[in-house]
Amino acid sequence: MQSGLSARDAALRILATVGRQPTLRVPLDTALGSVLAESVVSPIDVPFRTNSAMDGYAARADDVRGATAERPVRLTVVERIPAGAVPAVTIGPGQAARIFTGAPLPAGADSVIRQEDTDYGDPVVTIVKDRDCGVNFRRAGEDLRAGALALAAGTELEAAHLGVLASLAVAHPVVFRRPRVGILGSGDEIVGIDRPDEILSGRKTASSNTHTLRALIRRAGGEPVDLGLAADSVESLRRHLEAGGDCDLLVTTAGISVGEHDHLRSAIESMGGRLDLWKLRMRPGAPVGFGTVLGIPWIGLPGNPVSTMVTFELFARPAIRGMMGHAQPFRRAVPVTLTEPVAVGPKLQHFLRAIVSEAEPLPEVRLTGPQGSGILTSMVLANALLILPEGRHAAGPGDRLDAIRLDDPRHQAEPPF
Repeated sequence: MQSGLSARDAALRILATVGRQPTLRVPLDTALGSVLAESVVSPIDVPFRTNSAMDGYAARADDVRGATAERPVRLTVVERIPAGAVPAVTIGPGQAARIFTGAPLPAGADSVIRQEDTDYGDPVVTIVKDRDCGVNFRRAGEDLRAGALALAAGTELEAAHLGVLASLAVAHPVVFRRPRVGILGSGDEIVGIDRPDEILSGRKTASSNTHTLRALIRRAGGEPVDLGLAADSVESLRRHLEAGGDCDLLVTTAGISVGEHDHLRSAIESMGGRLDLWKLRMRPGAPVGFGTVLGIPWIGLPGNPVSTMVTFELFARPAIRGMMGHAQPFRRAVPVTLTEPVAVGPKLQHFLRAIVSEAEPLPEVRLTGPQGSGILTSMVLANALLILPEGRHAAGPGDRLDAIRLDDPRHQAEPPF
């Protein structure tokens, strides 16, 4: 077991250990947010046939060119082609076919004249404008060609991806299984929100971390499993951890320091678990642990609400994304300009709750206010974590630093800290 690691070394070690989830086929409509495990090659041209982009008349440009209201063109309507039909005739000189959006373009036609430029005639249509010569149809394969890569393995499936898969009749894409993430809080002073009288009277403290972590795990793509709240005893911790035996990852909060009532380490060791790292050179959240218990990867987060959220962002969220098959599990950091003085105590690496606003030439950043690890409202205000490098205990207005944007959808392979 190692202690005193940097946050970066810890994040890389955790990511390398958790591994990817197995793959499985899932119904298409449940695949949103999952990561594609196998590339999808188009078996067909999309569209399959050249088809009309609007309701109108399929015709030859040579016949329509020059049509005006004063000198209209009249064509014989030889067929009616609704969407889903297959054209039966070839359009010859002086001919047209009534056609509707999505219907295959008949042979011989190279234009679809919008119906607004006609008299809607049948069996003879009168065309009064020639603006649609050579347009208003979608060519076969203009979206995807047969044999072309439609979606690459590693793609996180969003709404448009599901539409592409549906167009290729992929009813059950192969994705990485979403990890089941067990959440365990601990502490004799902690209760659930089903005991409001004790919380509001100040006799007990609400387990806010449980609800925060549920939401964070869902946002990361995992499936949260609530293992309850353990008392400050080895026996209670063991019992609750054992309830997570079918999870893919265990995340605990509190009980990880070296205080008289911190029994998590003892509980894990008594279950034959292994501790790979313990305590990091960072603030907030120095008491972070990682190892295995019941053969399952375990991440131990500190109990203070802000520390829980910050360390989840830096370590647990990338682990969950890595397990889901993301090749880029970490949020990126962006350069920012500080607008106010910042001073910290120990010369550790600090991750400060901050607000980044757009400015030129670089975005500007300021702190949310007091940085106590129990001030959970600071995380409500924050849209970034400002990184103050290890060994630096102060910075001033105009200094350039890096900040992890918590609202940035772009990710990267390496930790940005």
